[in-house]
Amino acid sequence: MAELNETDLLKKVRKIEIKTKALSHQIFAGEYHSAFKGRGMAFSEVREYQWGDDVRNMDWNVTARLRAPYVKVFEEERELTVVLLIDVSRSGLFGTRGMVKRDMIAEIAAVLSFSAIINNDKVGALFFSDKVEKFIPPKKGRSHLLHIIREVLEYEPQSTGTDLSEALRYLTNALKKRCNAFVLSDLIDADADANPRYEEAFKVAANRHDISVVEVYDPLEREIPNVGLVNIKDSETGRTAWVDTGSRKVREAYGAWFASLRANEDKLLSKYNIDRVKVAVDEDYVKALMMLFSQR
Repeated sequence: MAELNETDLLKKVRKIEIKTKALSHQIFAGEYHSAFKGRGMAFSEVREYQWGDDVRNMDWNVTARLRAPYVKVFEEERELTVVLLIDVSRSGLFGTRGMVKRDMIAEIAAVLSFSAIINNDKVGALFFSDKVEKFIPPKKGRSHLLHIIREVLEYEPQSTGTDLSEALRYLTNALKKRCNAFVLSDLIDADADANPRYEEAFKVAANRHDISVVEVYDPLEREIPNVGLVNIKDSETGRTAWVDTGSRKVREAYGAWFASLRANEDKLLSKYNIDRVKVAVDEDYVKALMMLFSQR
């Protein structure tokens, strides 16, 4: 991503604020509230069992001590914590449809942040490549929110690769209280056999936190166009290779690998009940987010 000077950066932050704040107020605030409020439940009190109470909420210690059935009462937490896991690996700088993936991620992060702030929730951000680059602890307020947006646009990662497991492990260790975590990434983190490398970390994190995935991609990533012999560079590893895109076998082999990768991702996320939507850089992310909220 080209480095922005201070004036251009402030203009870009302001532009994103105006656009996404309006969306959050007009469209997402109610959807966000209905989707995420009530997911976090806090212990309130213990009272005597009443007909119709869920027996799973029985407090057996109090019941044994008082020799009468008692249940635990929970209430909706009024304040939730939202953490954005933002992929800042080098692959986020790819884009062939007028917008790079990282810019799309910045706007989506802003919409989710404003929606949370409107509902009086705290917002934090974790930037990751193949390591945790930066963690901004959850807080409230517009200035804190704009700080996050600015970092999404301006932050220059120290590393170039992708390791989602590192980010998920950090989240699990850093936040002991349950939070709503959004993974904003292209999810390109797999081995040579197209197997995602983050299953174990997702398994642990999803057991502790409420995780959703917004997968941002460029349509050109799914298949190699026939443009003859080209020198291709891996943006994350820096390795280059000559590829004959005119070869049907080469194009089919890549397409099969990528299709297998996405199928394995679908299977993994479904296994751990993780909500996910996909949005291309040339698509309307409003529809994607509405779909994400409606899934819950």
